[in-house]
Amino acid sequence: MKVKLIKNILEANDRISEENRRIFNQNKIFVINMMSAPGAGKTTLLEKTIYALKDKIRIGVIEGDIATTRDAEKIEATGVPVIQITTDGACHLDANMIRSVMDDLPLSEIDLLIIENVGNLVCPAEFKIGEDAKVMLLSATEGDDKPLKYPLMFSESSLLLINKTDLIPYTDFDISKVKKDSLSLNPGLDIIEISAKTGKGMEQWYGWLKERLPI
Repeated sequence: MKVKLIKNILEANDRISEENRRIFNQNKIFVINMMSAPGAGKTTLLEKTIYALKDKIRIGVIEGDIATTRDAEKIEATGVPVIQITTDGACHLDANMIRSVMDDLPLSEIDLLIIENVGNLVCPAEFKIGEDAKVMLLSATEGDDKPLKYPLMFSESSLLLINKTDLIPYTDFDISKVKKDSLSLNPGLDIIEISAKTGKGMEQWYGWLKERLPI
């Protein structure tokens, strides 16, 4: 029966996720599962974040993509440890994928691990991978209907970053609607407006991270 199969898959994933979490806790690593639709700007946000904070925080990255190592190569150029997971068609990262690469990271030398999940607004929200927080990145160019179309993503996240706000004047994106709809799904959701390109709001994002890390 399909429902039973899905339940079994999620339960098995949760067990591995708990083991991942135990290992991360042992190494005192704060882990972010960063999720978004394709093209929302996750990799650009990571690059800017790393350059701004790497002298204060020891950062590591796991890159998840369906194909190619292009994003991992960009992150590698920043000088932080990075591991690529190519899913070969799978629409999300799961706990076992993360477990399979953890031994390749210098865990004792990392304070903040950012896992850039596969671009998808459905599957990544369902699978725990051992993270402390899920961070959702929404681009203003995607439209303001996403919270109600993909409610699980918004209800599971701790923080919503609304990116590419510099392009709002050229769209019909209603940022107040996005905030209202998001908070109706998740009243405890933190929301920060940013533009990774111009730098708007990035200090608030860095501040959110610093509150959760011993800096």
